[in-house]
Amino acid sequence: MTSNTPVASDPRGENQAPATILVVDDQPANIQVVGGVLGKLGHEIIPAQDGTTALKRLALRPPDLILLDFLMPEMDGCEVCVQIRKNPDLSDIPVIFLSAADDKDFIVRALEAGGVDYVTKPFHHAELVSRVNTQLALKRARDRLRWLAEDKDELLGILAHDLKNHLGGMQMSAQLLGQAIVGGRGSEVRASQLAENISHTSGQLLAFVKELLANAATDHAMVLKPRTLSLADAAVVAVRQYGEAAHRKQLQVHTAIAPTGTDVMADPTAVNQVLDNLLSNALKFSQPGREIFVTVTPAESYVECTVRDQGPGFTPEDRARMFKRYGRLSARPTSGEPSTGLGLSIVKKLVNAMDGELICESTFGQGTTFVVRLPKPKLS
Repeated sequence: MTSNTPVASDPRGENQAPATILVVDDQPANIQVVGGVLGKLGHEIIPAQDGTTALKRLALRPPDLILLDFLMPEMDGCEVCVQIRKNPDLSDIPVIFLSAADDKDFIVRALEAGGVDYVTKPFHHAELVSRVNTQLALKRARDRLRWLAEDKDELLGILAHDLKNHLGGMQMSAQLLGQAIVGGRGSEVRASQLAENISHTSGQLLAFVKELLANAATDHAMVLKPRTLSLADAAVVAVRQYGEAAHRKQLQVHTAIAPTGTDVMADPTAVNQVLDNLLSNALKFSQPGREIFVTVTPAESYVECTVRDQGPGFTPEDRARMFKRYGRLSARPTSGEPSTGLGLSIVKKLVNAMDGELICESTFGQGTTFVVRLPKPKLS
C-alpha cells in the first residue's frame, strides 16, 4: 500500500522525514546558519531570538524539535527548557542545547533542565545534522510506541466489552438449548429459536473479528494492485450481498447506477471492502422501515459512488473523530449489531491509498451521505 504519510528512517538521515524545528538564539546569524543547514533537508525552521518569543510560538504551534541557545539575556536556555517541561503538551518535545561554551558544568545544567543533547558553536554541519536526525527519529519512535499503547488499550476495552456480551449470550443460549432438547414435547420450536440465536450471535462475532483483521491488514502495508474495474459492477455486487440483511431489517435499498463510463483504476479487494463497510454501516444504524440510496455517477476525471441513509447522522463531536481507529461515535446499531469503530478508519485508509477521495455529508438527526470518488484510468 502506498502512503502519503512520511516515515522516519534511521538516525543517519537517509529518507529522513521533514520536520518543524524551533531555533531559539539571540544571534540572528546563528539562526541563519542553522536554518541554512537544516532547511536544505526540507525541515521547516521557526525562528525566535529570545525565550519569551519562543514560549509564545510554542503555544501557537508545537514543533517536532527545539534547538535552544544556552546563554541568552533575560531568560536563559535553562529557564526556557524548565518552562517547556512543565507544560504537559510540550514536555515530550526534544530540546538540543546550543552554546559556544564547552563547559562541563553548562552541559550538566542543560541536561538537568531537560535537554536531550548539546551541540557546541561554531557548528560542525555534519554533527548538527546527525544529532538533529537522531533526536527526530527517537521522537517518532516514542510517538509510535505511545500510539500503539493507546491503540492496544482501546482494543482491549472493546474486546472486554463486546466479546464478553456476545459470548455470554451464546453460552446462555447453548445451556437453554440443551435443556430444551431433553424437555420432551413442544421443545422443538424453542430449540430452533435458541439455535437461531447462537447462529446470529456467532455471525456478529465473525463480523467483529473480520473488522479487526481488516484493520490489521491496512496497518501492515497490504499491497494494493490497482487495475481497471467497473465501480458500477462492484456496487451492484455489494448491494446484492446485503439484500437479505436489508430484507430482514425491513429496509429498502434504492439504486441509481450509471450503465456506462464507470471504470476506475483501483484495487478490487479494497473497493469491495470500502463498499462493504459503507453499506454495512448504513444498514447497521438505520431503523427498520427506513430507506438507503446507492448511486454511481461518472464525472470527468473520476467516478463517484454515494451511500445515503436515513440514520441518526453525526454530531460535531462525531465528525471530529469519525475516522480515528476504534472511534466509538454517538450512534449505536439499531438491532444489536457489533460495532468496533474500525469501519470508517479502514475506508479512509483504503480510499486514500487508491488516490481517491472520501467525503462525508451529515446533519445530526437527518442521516448521512458518504461519497467515494475514485480516479478513472488514464488514457494511454
